[in-house]
Amino acid sequence: MPIATKYLFIASMDVEPEKEALFNEVYDEEHVPSLLEVPGVVSVTRLTVEPLTLSIGGEERTIVAEDEPFFTAYYEIESPEVLVSPEWAEAVETGRWGEQVRPYTKNRRHVLRKVMEAGA
Repeated sequence: MPIATKYLFIASMDVEPEKEALFNEVYDEEHVPSLLEVPGVVSVTRLTVEPLTLSIGGEERTIVAEDEPFFTAYYEIESPEVLVSPEWAEAVETGRWGEQVRPYTKNRRHVLRKVMEAGA
């Protein structure tokens, strides 16, 4: 499925093992629904790291991305301004995320990508 927006915000992190079930519950049931209500947020897709083996240059290689966070979420957003809007600021603090989950996350990475037009 092609990306429907001009920007992709990527949030990646690890979570303390004893908080993983809570992390997933809150992310799926509270965090994502709250952020999907923010004007300019079109979709959210959650991902996890998987082992990677592929063919490159005629040989099979196993790729290990050192220190890559295990959990990632891709947020399709209409503009970078979405991330500093009052609605975003409120949504990221809604529910149990701020007090019960965020303190147990680590190795956090936040990246904004602009989708390239064909031929650009």
